[in-house]
Amino acid sequence: MRRRRRAAIAAVVVSLQLLALPARAASGDDDDDVPAQTYPNIYLDLRTSYGRTPAGVLSIGFSSPTIAVLSRLRELAALPPLQVPTLPASQSAELDVPLTIDVNDRVSLYGGFSATTSNGGSGWSSVDITSWNVGVQADLYRQDGGSLPTLTLQTTLTRSVPSGPLATTSLNTVLEASYAFDADETRGVLAGVQFTTTAIDADRAEIHPNTVGWLGGYYQWDSNWKLTGRAGLQSFGGAELLRFTPIYAFTQPILRIDLDKMDDNDNRRFGITAQVSWTPKPAYQLTVRTPLYLSSK
Repeated sequence: MRRRRRAAIAAVVVSLQLLALPARAASGDDDDDVPAQTYPNIYLDLRTSYGRTPAGVLSIGFSSPTIAVLSRLRELAALPPLQVPTLPASQSAELDVPLTIDVNDRVSLYGGFSATTSNGGSGWSSVDITSWNVGVQADLYRQDGGSLPTLTLQTTLTRSVPSGPLATTSLNTVLEASYAFDADETRGVLAGVQFTTTAIDADRAEIHPNTVGWLGGYYQWDSNWKLTGRAGLQSFGGAELLRFTPIYAFTQPILRIDLDKMDDNDNRRFGITAQVSWTPKPAYQLTVRTPLYLSSK
């Protein structure tokens, strides 16, 4: 309970601090004839994911950890009482529906829900709403042609539903630096880190923190197709569930490739993401992003 309260308080504090950031960095260049945006982008950032996970592990990676944790815990709870709890290989499909508001070019707020179905070997479960989430993403610093990289911070608080003895609360924080090689920011390099903590309501269960660090790069063509790659290491502290240790700690490689179709204002119109995370066996996830814009530039 204390960890969950601390996670919620931290997310609120970060959100308030980021909202106090100036709406636009002062660049000193008054020659730009593009009018300033006077209203925010509002859209449903729809994401549909399919994943395959080997036996005995959680597939966390760059994705929402609460969904993976909750579905695997339910599979574990469904085992016969005398059976040694070993998580089976599984498949899952998830629909993530966050309502996103781009307050300005630097700050975005979002909140929504996720619906999930999984198959742990006994057939697909019904599609249920399994979590809600709120978060904020902000550029703490913009390169804007300077010598220092853009620095972006994203914080997401996720709570599983319904509440119960195996319900989870997670706080996911991502800090990424992006250095562009040209003024239009069509090619550059990336470096980042993600830290995730997850708390379980059950007294005799614990999910240890997960950390991901990566290097990468991106290239955007004149046709506005953008390719981004990230490769790094994921370090997971393991989990103890119901007096057993069915999920052991590991440090293994992780790879993610994003292909996005952007418009002239750098709004995403379509995207597809492929992720492979060794846990230590390879777990796969494919995500399709189809944003539905309610208002935009």
